[in-house]
Amino acid sequence: MHKQQTPEPAGPQDLVTIWTRVATRVLHGYFALARGMTMGVRAACFDEAGRVFLVRHSYVPGWHLPGGGIERGETALVALAKEMREEGNLVTDRPPVLLHVYFNRRTSRRDHVLFYRCDDVRQTAPKRPDREIVEAGFFALDDLPAGVTAATVRRLGELSGDRPFDDVW
Repeated sequence: MHKQQTPEPAGPQDLVTIWTRVATRVLHGYFALARGMTMGVRAACFDEAGRVFLVRHSYVPGWHLPGGGIERGETALVALAKEMREEGNLVTDRPPVLLHVYFNRRTSRRDHVLFYRCDDVRQTAPKRPDREIVEAGFFALDDLPAGVTAATVRRLGELSGDRPFDDVW
């Protein structure tokens, strides 16, 4: 008699991935009704030593450049300053430089990302883990942590001149 195998239960990482996908679809469904288009900001934030700041979120795998959505009534620069502060306690006295606007089709068919470069960035205090950010820090470009997202690698390659700017995040 053939014994039927039961599937193994989902592990914690599988549940996080499933939850992330469900939450993303629900939120974008809401935003589709509330907004005609969504727009976010991300920044390559460099300290005076030329290291880039990266964050690791609790709800999505990999290391990312800091950023987030632009809320109603918020300018892109206000949103960028807010995200830098919230995700890393980051500030700079130099104005951010808008580098490119990307279509973010992995998120939805109407999402765009404004990509900035911020230099001479400093932390006002170490970033302690919280519900959103589990790790954060400055990294040398030749010593990035394991698990940096493909999009982050592409953006850093564009900044270094190793590859042309793409139109898709």
